[in-house]
Amino acid sequence: MRNFKIWVCFPLVFLLLACVSQAQSLGDVARQQRQKQQTKEPNATHKVVTNDEIPESPDASSDSSDNADGAPESSAPVASTSGKKTAEQWKAEIQVRKARIAAIQSQVDKLNNSVHFVEANRYTNGVQYNQYQLKKQQEAQRLQKQLDGEKKQLEDAQESARKSGFGTAVYDPAN
Repeated sequence: MRNFKIWVCFPLVFLLLACVSQAQSLGDVARQQRQKQQTKEPNATHKVVTNDEIPESPDASSDSSDNADGAPESSAPVASTSGKKTAEQWKAEIQVRKARIAAIQSQVDKLNNSVHFVEANRYTNGVQYNQYQLKKQQEAQRLQKQLDGEKKQLEDAQESARKSGFGTAVYDPAN
């Protein structure tokens, strides 16, 4: 029996000592990671993409890449080389504005539907949760103002197309 204990305990002790001697300390691992990060390009710049640079629909991607000054393209009307827009230009502009309005309306609806306040004292972190819900509600209000502006610009574009002599097929195209 004693011989059995020696044959079982001796390999286990030997294995344990071997594992301990091979293990790195946490400080060594941290030092190695820091050195790896420093050997990478320390002056590498990262590009930050904002919501303003992301198109809202596939149709808007080609239009937004041409806009180099960073201003919203909806604020500057597109004019043809002769100074007046053709029926197709009016129709395309109005359809883009309608698509933008639909996208913003979808965002507003989604945000408004996701806002749910709780009783602050009833839940753990209820106050923080309500603060987050308030921020979502404020974002929905900001988007609603943007939506109202887009609707106004659509009405102005439709009225301009109508005054240019085009029919309802141009200034009120069906989606």
